[in-house]
Amino acid sequence: MSKIDLNAVDFETMIIHAGQGPDSAYGALATPIYQTSTFCFDTVEEGAAKFAKQIPGYHPVYSRSGNPTTRAFELKCAAMEGGEDAVATASGMGAVGSVLLAFLKTGDHIIFDNSVYGGTNYVATTNLPDLGIEVSRVDTSDLEALKAAIKPNTKIIYFETPNNPMIKVTDVAAVKAVAGPDIRVVVDGTFAPPPIQYVLKLGADIVLHSITKYINGHGDALGGVVVGTAADMNQIRMNCMTKINGCPPAPFNSYLVLRGMKTLALRVERHCQNAMAIAKYLETNPYVKAVYYPGLESSPSHELACKQMENGLFGGILSFELKDDVKGLSSFEAGKKLLNNLTIPAIAVSLGDPDTLIEHPASMTHAGVSPADRLAAGITDGLVRLSVGLESAKDLINDFEQAFAKI
Repeated sequence: MSKIDLNAVDFETMIIHAGQGPDSAYGALATPIYQTSTFCFDTVEEGAAKFAKQIPGYHPVYSRSGNPTTRAFELKCAAMEGGEDAVATASGMGAVGSVLLAFLKTGDHIIFDNSVYGGTNYVATTNLPDLGIEVSRVDTSDLEALKAAIKPNTKIIYFETPNNPMIKVTDVAAVKAVAGPDIRVVVDGTFAPPPIQYVLKLGADIVLHSITKYINGHGDALGGVVVGTAADMNQIRMNCMTKINGCPPAPFNSYLVLRGMKTLALRVERHCQNAMAIAKYLETNPYVKAVYYPGLESSPSHELACKQMENGLFGGILSFELKDDVKGLSSFEAGKKLLNNLTIPAIAVSLGDPDTLIEHPASMTHAGVSPADRLAAGITDGLVRLSVGLESAKDLINDFEQAFAKI
């Protein structure tokens, strides 16, 4: 474990050293991959004491309950978010499911924002109602609508900020003020991880991430993480990870994420710089109807983003909507031609990679959302989502120019 006082150093130093230090066995600088399913004991007495949690050690019910490589990753994430503890999962949806299973039961009520990731949307519309859990959908940035949706049995308010794919920013502190102490505010911070924003500091009770995206940052490992109080994380670990769904990340994936997180500060800064440059370019493009990016002064979220997002960073994701008539084509057809004409961005539904990725939400990430619900959330057929990578911003803009010219 690192000897550094993590509270006394900047983010760039903390994210490299938190949760890690030279290996106690051989002094390895990189955290070893503990590729094991189970752990052994020297004596029966030692095993019994560890089962009873009387002495420290990895829980003897396999690596799904704890693994040294994964634990280093969890500690780094807890330090990153300023939380007491963290639980790692095998995917972002594993993080979503673990939180909801841990804190909801039949007869409870949860409020979801009206625009969330497609997988989360399926949980909200199908899985939870099937379990007898009541679900309401509102625009969580509309505080009056949020207040009206709260019921005596409301247990969780869940939203993304910025959200997917409209890049809408929700005021975390204001939502927590509305929720009060008895309703957990759960925020998916995947689109804007630290050092962009710190939602626990803003008042959220729990923050989760698909670490597949920016936190890993290399497009080669699936994973999720949940961060919050030690009590909440213990409930998730013991009731969900160990017993109900048992979805820990593989030790090798935890190792890859630990490697990726060491460059998080540098990568995020470049992602954000490039996204701002592309957003400004698209705002002047004659074929673009609207650009959704909180860094733009024209964005309805700009004032809140300046208050809630830190270090002059506004994220690496933007969406834009094509005009209804682009060279005689519908916005849907023009969008397909634009994506097919681009040479640098890959057509893919993920985000946070070094590579720029572009996708069409209505036919890809949100294809499972009903047309009515998509339109209610602002997701039109002409909407395009762009995860801006680490390439040259000039090269990306030039590529868009030639792609628009070929429509």
